[in-house]
Amino acid sequence: MAKILVVGSINMDLVVRVPHSPKPGETILGGDFETYPGGKGANQAVAAARMGGEVTMVGRVGNDDFGNTLIQGLVEDKIKTTHVIKDSKSRTGVAMISVAADGENMIVVASGANANVSVEDVGNTRSLMRDTDLLLVQLECPLQTVTAAIELAKAYGVPVVLNPAPAQPLPKSLLKNVDYLTPNQNELLILTGEVNLNDGIEKIQKWGLKNLIITLGANGARLISEGIDQHIPAHEITAVDTTAAGDAFNGALAVAIAEGKPLLEAVSYGMAAGALASTKRGAQPSLPTRDAVENLLASQNRA
Repeated sequence: MAKILVVGSINMDLVVRVPHSPKPGETILGGDFETYPGGKGANQAVAAARMGGEVTMVGRVGNDDFGNTLIQGLVEDKIKTTHVIKDSKSRTGVAMISVAADGENMIVVASGANANVSVEDVGNTRSLMRDTDLLLVQLECPLQTVTAAIELAKAYGVPVVLNPAPAQPLPKSLLKNVDYLTPNQNELLILTGEVNLNDGIEKIQKWGLKNLIITLGANGARLISEGIDQHIPAHEITAVDTTAAGDAFNGALAVAIAEGKPLLEAVSYGMAAGALASTKRGAQPSLPTRDAVENLLASQNRA
């Protein structure tokens, strides 16, 4: 069983269904209001666990009802939560999400306890890191903490998948320690400061990045690795809620890589997981099982 260590955010998602995404200054009447466990870190941890990974989560929640609920949800997915701290100074992070009729979403995050995930928290995983097959990180926690996690992984020869979301410019020194970078198109452009996708790809390759997987939503994904530049088409699905599609992709990708699957096959697993997640409401409730992913791949002759 692949051992995955996830350092990242844990949020409660507050979701409202809307007929369309509001314009600046516009007030619209929404439909159903729902709460779902979320946060990019926790979502990716759950996605990896449902794909068959042995997952440990490193993060923080508040000492409040949301925090208790979120930890219980991780435990129910058989995720190890020894390194999930109940923060006494901050409330649990929340994400306020509006989901339009076409499944597209707009998200505002109040980080709460996620902003306190520390370098020391990462240091406390040193013995765990020695026995980890892959580190999976995002950018909803402080950058110095993400950097410390990546550096610790490198010290023990553990491969790193970085999902650079929410997007921000990153030091080249950090990116050189990343084995697999998984931005969407907009995140890649923000990361590189370019306005054209190919220019962004060229720049980031010059920075020494090893493997780049760009998710393109309904247009699929693009894999660039060791002389390979290949487009992988999207699965044909009817999107209901795309909130956790990227997290499903990253969790499934991480497990497949840790299991030693060829990178193109690993990307295919990620694509199938992301597609399935888009067909259901909510972040973590939408994340598919391994059987569902493999059934989709087989049905569309991508296994």
